[in-house]
Amino acid sequence: MTMFEDRERAEEAKFAHDEETMFRVQARRNKLLGHWAAERMGLDAAETEAYATSVVQAEFEEAGDEDVVRKLLGDLISAGIEIDDAEIRAALEAKGLEARAQLMGGA
Repeated sequence: MTMFEDRERAEEAKFAHDEETMFRVQARRNKLLGHWAAERMGLDAAETEAYATSVVQAEFEEAGDEDVVRKLLGDLISAGIEIDDAEIRAALEAKGLEARAQLMGGA
């Protein structure tokens, strides 16, 4: 095997690892975001877990975060919570940092 092939394999492995890490961070972020929204809606523990799972699943509807933001905005407004797009995006950012810290710190 040549050095070039070794380097190519290493780059492919790094890319796969980075993609997996990004997926895990987004899933954790969405779960944390689901818990945040559920708390605001006053859901009980079982409802909170189910809701957090639904937020994680919303990520797969389309590329990017718009599907998650749209779900949260609609659900929170339907629950009578006064909230806007900017507040949800701020929570998304904060929970993203929290998720990254949890995963990178091994928590």
